[in-house]
Amino acid sequence: MRIGELADAVGVTTRTVRHYHHLGLLPEPERLSNGYRNYTLRHAVMLARIRRLTELGLGLGEVRDVLADDVGKELTEVLAELDEDLARQEVAIRERRQRLRALIEDGVTPEGPVSDELASLFRRTAHLSDSPMAAKDREILALIESTAKPEDRARLTSLLGDSLATADGVERARAAYALLDDLVDAHPDDPRVDQAARALVDCLPDELLPSAAVDHDSSFLRALYADFAPAQAEVIRRTIQQLVTRGRKAPAPPQGPPA
Repeated sequence: MRIGELADAVGVTTRTVRHYHHLGLLPEPERLSNGYRNYTLRHAVMLARIRRLTELGLGLGEVRDVLADDVGKELTEVLAELDEDLARQEVAIRERRQRLRALIEDGVTPEGPVSDELASLFRRTAHLSDSPMAAKDREILALIESTAKPEDRARLTSLLGDSLATADGVERARAAYALLDDLVDAHPDDPRVDQAARALVDCLPDELLPSAAVDHDSSFLRALYADFAPAQAEVIRRTIQQLVTRGRKAPAPPQGPPA
């Protein structure tokens, strides 16, 4: 059989056959005097087996392991592992579908799908979204949540959730956003910059930032500052610095009795 005839007989493409040759899954046949490959029934049998195994979901590396053991025990083990993997995928798919249904029912925020905790925080502060600064803040929080480590995400949403858990906390945030919105066309030396920074600091917990020095020239903070008007960027810069300083002055948590 020629390569095209073999491919047609098994239901694959000639490109697939050549790829299996390249990977060593299908042995190269002898060549005729004219240079054409001469495939036998054995090649068709092996190619059909490769096709069945891949259709079951086995990767080509796993197929190679199966073909290397004709006893059948290896195939049983591989299929059992595949079944376990599919079961895990089913659980993951069910969880994703539950989350999608919740998003559909609750409504997707403009920032896109976020964690349940951050979505809850956004719902509690939905009335602040009329503020351009609040809307941008939500986008930044969604960005941080997407890129931070799981433990850092949980810590961030917990701290922010606590600071906005009361009507007084939400009102402080509203007032700070209003001050920031008013600075969109202001100069960085505007006296209102310091007032807005103090108001923003009062909205945020001491533990939000580490007490270590902050590199304001880091690529992330440069991009962050560039996304705001000059006076607003100065507010953010001063807020970060004040939070770091305040974190250093915060009393250390009480230590337990010595063991």
